[in-house]
Amino acid sequence: MSIARGFPLLKCVNVHARWQRFYSSAKLRNIGILAHIDAGKTTTTERMLFYAGKTRTLGEVHRGNTVTDYLTQERERGITICSSAVAFNWHGHKINLLDTPGHIDFTMEVEQSLHAVDGVVVVLDGTAGVEAQTITVWAQAEKHRLPKIVFVNKMDRPDADFMTCIQDLSQKLDAKPICLQSPLKDENGNLIILDVITQQMFTWNNVSLGREYTAQPLFDEHVAELQEKRYALIDELSGIDDDLAQVVINNEGFDQIRNDLIKQALRRAVEQRKVVPVLLGSAYKNVGVQHLMDGVIDYLPAPPERNQLYDCFGEDFVGKVFKIVHDKQRGSLTLVRVFRGELKRGARLVTTRNNAEVVSKVYEPLADEYREISGVPAGDVAICAGLKHTVTGDLLTVSTSSLKNAQKRLQKTLKLPERYEAPEENDADAALVREIFSTEPQIPDAVYFCSIEPPSLATQNAMEAALKQLQREDPSLRVNYDTVTGQTVLGGMGELHMDIVKSRILTEFKIDVDLGPLQIAYKETIETPAMDTFQIEKEIAGNKQSVTITLELLHEEKERFSLDKSGENAANLSALRPRTLQVIRKGALSGLERGPRVGGQVVDTQIRLHNMTIGRGTADSFIMAATAQCVQKILTSAGTRLLEPVMALEIVAPSERISTIIADLSRRRATINDVRPKSEQNNIISVSAPLAELSGYSSALRTITSGTASMTMQPCGFARMNANDELRAIKRAQGFE
Repeated sequence: MSIARGFPLLKCVNVHARWQRFYSSAKLRNIGILAHIDAGKTTTTERMLFYAGKTRTLGEVHRGNTVTDYLTQERERGITICSSAVAFNWHGHKINLLDTPGHIDFTMEVEQSLHAVDGVVVVLDGTAGVEAQTITVWAQAEKHRLPKIVFVNKMDRPDADFMTCIQDLSQKLDAKPICLQSPLKDENGNLIILDVITQQMFTWNNVSLGREYTAQPLFDEHVAELQEKRYALIDELSGIDDDLAQVVINNEGFDQIRNDLIKQALRRAVEQRKVVPVLLGSAYKNVGVQHLMDGVIDYLPAPPERNQLYDCFGEDFVGKVFKIVHDKQRGSLTLVRVFRGELKRGARLVTTRNNAEVVSKVYEPLADEYREISGVPAGDVAICAGLKHTVTGDLLTVSTSSLKNAQKRLQKTLKLPERYEAPEENDADAALVREIFSTEPQIPDAVYFCSIEPPSLATQNAMEAALKQLQREDPSLRVNYDTVTGQTVLGGMGELHMDIVKSRILTEFKIDVDLGPLQIAYKETIETPAMDTFQIEKEIAGNKQSVTITLELLHEEKERFSLDKSGENAANLSALRPRTLQVIRKGALSGLERGPRVGGQVVDTQIRLHNMTIGRGTADSFIMAATAQCVQKILTSAGTRLLEPVMALEIVAPSERISTIIADLSRRRATINDVRPKSEQNNIISVSAPLAELSGYSSALRTITSGTASMTMQPCGFARMNANDELRAIKRAQGFE
């Protein structure tokens, strides 16, 4: 029996026009698609759009004609750089899908997108299993407490290993995978999918580009094996879900359990994040994608089943800004996830930074194409035009009073004190409050920085405007003005990140900027605890300003500023007003921004205030400056040590190339953590190495292995350096090497 699962295109357009008015939030899914680079996220997304009738042709990454990879840099390089949103209908449901990057340099794009989704699809490469970036994006999804479905892609390839992928999920990610399908190859090597729940065999018709597939009874030799897997699935689910367990008891066995009861139990278990359903297929060969779309609807939660924290806003509108993009015709466009209320064209909103905004237009997302609509209800995702001051991470509400009332309701629900502005980091209730009302996204530390200069003074303002726009889009891009050198300095997540920034400024803003040589973003820390007293007096505009301050710098990783509560110091400090203490704290922490050796941020250091004497009429700005100067004085006299960024590498290479690679790594101050077999031909080398030794390493690796090896790299912290390496790093930073 032949089953055509894709909507005809013309019919789909009419359905979609009605859909905007009549769908309910229960028939809505907001999902993100996550994976390691080259696992097939974008290809899978293209198939979803095609089978849903949203596109007429299949986009291919290698042809540069995909919908979601629309930037010039994405199409040239064949990678996803910016997350993009698309919306389509499938079996009476609307799906908002966010395609995210797989490269570690753009991990901030993934982090932003996860604020807007209710569940994620994690794509695995069936030939590689769980890879380095898979672990990273999985941890990000766990942090946001998101239910997951796994799609094992590329199962048509001869070296694909489904069971190894399942073992990786259990061992590397500590997940509980539930296999809903099993792979089979026919005599021609074509992929066939065996469905564990329905006990059917599915084959795809590639003449129709995978639009049609056929459901058939199982071959006799597979009946017993698949039935055993179905029993095992029911047994595992009944141990988790009480309702299914009761059905099993009433039926006295697994034989008469209906498929819909299994799916309902699985949906409940997925929502509680107790299990992870695993589906398989080959997106490039057009196999299994429709079942993945069915799985999104069947097992991932609808908006009303999540985000109950936002109930504190009642019926008032509240939305979260998770992405800002720049469009040549429409200007800045803001992607908003609506949690409560309705987002309408012409609405007047307020941000958590107290900026008033007006929504001039509302669009439905489809990557870089836009269809104007009148508004979107709670649970949906929309693109807004006209928001001029909003930045990523902002919460949009109808008024400041609505925001304050919501915060009071949530604190009352959680039984927190009214003044709860600086909660402890490990306080679970505080984390819930921060999750909603915090406006600052957590931005990873930059590992590279470089200067940027316009081609002429006439383009200076245009370059600054371009950088401001790019920073609104990408919070992981740091833009600072160095008062010492008079240069604008960029900080980023890697060589590729900085290269993309330069390329986008040229292609989108038509400014041919010059980037200085990439510098490593070293950090500094104190060698030994040190204490000093700093006294300064100065007359400014006829007013005498005086400060005497005693500070101590200590080794401490968590708390960055503290007060000495012993003896007479406690009495002295208790006389300081809370506002003055905040000024002192701000000045002290600003003193840690530049270390004395290479200007790196000083970390793992606590500032302890012992004593403070402030002259009458001394301005806050003077107090702040004096405190920062005291910190700088102690750092200079006591001395600091450099900390260099360390990268975790995973190298996949043939066995005969391992010794050559390890010999090269040993010259790069690398630590070999593990060498383990990946397949009959290839091994995986796990390495920790200083970033300073890895410039251009991917090209070097290809050269020494004749193009047979591949690698992934991601930051894994900072490490101290020995004296010789420190001296070389300082010379390099000063331009003498």
